[in-house]
Amino acid sequence: MTPHTPVGRPLRPRGKLLQEDARRHHRSLLLQQLFRDGPASRADLARASGLTRVTVSDLVGEMLAEGFVSELGAPAESRVGKPPTLVGLAADSHHIVALDLSETDRMSGAVVNLAGTPQARHVVHVDGAEGEQAVQLVLQLATELMAMTDRPVLGIGVGSPGVVDTAGTVIDAPNLAWTDTPLAARLAEALEVPVFVANDANTAVLGEHTFGESGDGGLMVLRVGTGVGAGFVLGGSLLHGHLGAAGEIGHVVVDPDGERCACSRTGCLETVLSAPRLRRRIGEPGVDGPAVLAEVGGLLGEVLAPIVAALNLHEIVLSGPAELLDGPLLDAADHTIRERTMPISSTGLGVRTSKLGEDVVVVGAAVLVLAGELGVS
Repeated sequence: MTPHTPVGRPLRPRGKLLQEDARRHHRSLLLQQLFRDGPASRADLARASGLTRVTVSDLVGEMLAEGFVSELGAPAESRVGKPPTLVGLAADSHHIVALDLSETDRMSGAVVNLAGTPQARHVVHVDGAEGEQAVQLVLQLATELMAMTDRPVLGIGVGSPGVVDTAGTVIDAPNLAWTDTPLAARLAEALEVPVFVANDANTAVLGEHTFGESGDGGLMVLRVGTGVGAGFVLGGSLLHGHLGAAGEIGHVVVDPDGERCACSRTGCLETVLSAPRLRRRIGEPGVDGPAVLAEVGGLLGEVLAPIVAALNLHEIVLSGPAELLDGPLLDAADHTIRERTMPISSTGLGVRTSKLGEDVVVVGAAVLVLAGELGVS
């Protein structure tokens, strides 16, 4: 058997759970409860988590000392007797530096609090930078954002174009000329904080799932910008796929006689749906813009219909320029999906644009850090 031969995927850790691992897990349970349901008493936390009151009290004391939670006093509807003291997540006790590298002309970022709210923003212009120059721009952006907060930085989250592995190495990002670029490791070494990097469509779906208005069930976020990609949350977990390339639907061929794509094939979905191509087409003299957008929406619906049928998704969210996506394109995609799938597949399916707007990747990058450092998302 070679060293790379898989021998199965364990469902549970093979060794004993170390005490420090158990403690971190228990902290995560409490933080998840506060993150999702709001302030609670220690007794409520014990009941919800299944932990003993002594353990909860000890962990809450630790988190109070670190500033992650704060005591909020008694609830307004306190019962007879000594009222319980509520504790809640201290959203501004720590900040996260979140970066969005998905645009070709600029890299943007924000200082985000633990509730996913941007506190400060910053942009650097790419000006054609590639390879190592582009890495240095990312480092510059992160450094300047870190200087914009006086709170402890919990970590840095990055939404990057291209295929990104679970260690934060960008396997391939043609627009930035990155191949096997260890972006997370480079930033962590230079800035001495935890760094998490994922594909920008994956960060977008995490942002929508955590801070958007998505409901229960399978969620797909289609990110439309310079390129086109999708992220999926299924059963509450991000779908990575084989080699981390799940969601690369921008390179599904929709027009074999169409334009040449950056991936070297002809007529990929990206060649008709990417924001620059759409703007160019509807900006041509004499072109009926709404008709073009409806045509492209129909093509998109044809691509999405088998995905909806296979996964029985609950929501499809389009993320990108609202003036391009919201209207004829969205309506045509929605209609085509329903026309090409069985009612059981599309009944209850929501097709909409993101309520997080341009912040969806930045907010999702913050979720990478929340999940990695605090175990909440």
